[in-house]
Amino acid sequence: MLENLAFLEPLQAYPYAYTVLQLAGLALVAWLANWLTRVILVRVVTRVVKATPMRWDDALMSPKVLARLANIVPALIIASGIAAITDLPAGLETVVRNVAWAFVVLTIALAISNVLDAVNELYVRGSSRANERPIKGYLQVVKLVVYVFAVVVIIATLIDRSPLLLLSGFGAMSAVVLLVFKDTILSLVASIQLANNDMLRVGDWIEMPALQADGDVIDMALNTVKVQNWDKTVTTIPTYRLISDSFKNWRGMQESGGRRIKRSLLIDQSSVRFLEPEERSRLRRIALIDKYLDDKRHELEAYNANLLAKGKDPVNTRRVTNIGTFRAYVNHYLRAHSGIHQDMTLLVRQLEPGPTGLPIELYCFTNSVAWAVYEDTQSDIFDHLIAMLPEFGLRLYQAPSGADVSALVTGRQSPMADAIDPGIGAKLDQSDGDDESATDEGDGAPRALRPPADTSDDLES
Repeated sequence: MLENLAFLEPLQAYPYAYTVLQLAGLALVAWLANWLTRVILVRVVTRVVKATPMRWDDALMSPKVLARLANIVPALIIASGIAAITDLPAGLETVVRNVAWAFVVLTIALAISNVLDAVNELYVRGSSRANERPIKGYLQVVKLVVYVFAVVVIIATLIDRSPLLLLSGFGAMSAVVLLVFKDTILSLVASIQLANNDMLRVGDWIEMPALQADGDVIDMALNTVKVQNWDKTVTTIPTYRLISDSFKNWRGMQESGGRRIKRSLLIDQSSVRFLEPEERSRLRRIALIDKYLDDKRHELEAYNANLLAKGKDPVNTRRVTNIGTFRAYVNHYLRAHSGIHQDMTLLVRQLEPGPTGLPIELYCFTNSVAWAVYEDTQSDIFDHLIAMLPEFGLRLYQAPSGADVSALVTGRQSPMADAIDPGIGAKLDQSDGDDESATDEGDGAPRALRPPADTSDDLES
């Protein structure tokens, strides 16, 4: 090709200069071919693709893919034209040609990788099942196969040997290959199991304490799954760990439409007692338990009427308790609450008493699974119930603080004392008055706090 250029004949007297000039001419032709290919292939094809109403071709024929393919043309020109260079050492010619063909193989592999990325992008955009059945992991497996094949072909091309000859030597290296790609193989199997069993999707809220992951899944790849925690940090989990270890998926809660409330009120057991008749009459003004109190009264009257004469002592009869009435009120209150899911489990139960009081547990579900709405609903319910406890003569258990203990030791009134007995403040004030009346006219100190009188003179006399 280049030897037909007549104006270069005078330079043939200078072999090295002539060879360098031929190489420069070949490089210039390759550059021009690359430029023309980019102009025609990239710009023209891009405009045509964007003009079509279809969207799949926009991704497959993206500028990144076309630019990769445009790089093949100059490499082909160099690989084909290097043989026309005169006075070029045979070894150098072989090296340049092999490198050019290796570059072609690498460029094709990268272009295929870009096409696979475009396929995944099209799937995510166009399929409603993209989050349920992600294909990114499978496409990464295809990429891995393409890259392995490309590496084998590139190495075989550079050493000027057949790829089959190179592959025949991999049998002895299978153990090494399995060791190197152990995590990849495990992750591939895990990805297939996760997808087929629908165990995990993009957007799921998962909790995996072993790896400090608690948040939404934002990406599922072949080797890793990314979880954005609630503090906006990102935890990267090896895919195979999701099969070998256990994790909690909150998708069921989100799809059910209800979020569980499971919290207890710790009641001071010393405040549990029977209700007096006047207290029952007073509580009947609460509309939610008006019918309950009537039904309970009829039930107990019927039961107590069947007792023998000797069994009619009050200790043998059944009576209404304030804690039982409160449980009934909480149950009716939850069933009338607009924020509670009425089609799911709803119960108010008494748990085993303990040193911190008698637990009354609320077990129900809210109508909304949104975090903020759920917390607001739960807080409103417990705000109301805590405020209603005194109506039933009940108190919450609360461990005394340092200020409460100090107030009891010094005899001052404390908030904790008023919570235990509203009249204790008046009793303390009255006791202070009694102490003042018991003082002597001299120093004004209470007798109980004065030192004993000195009787040494009496003893001496």
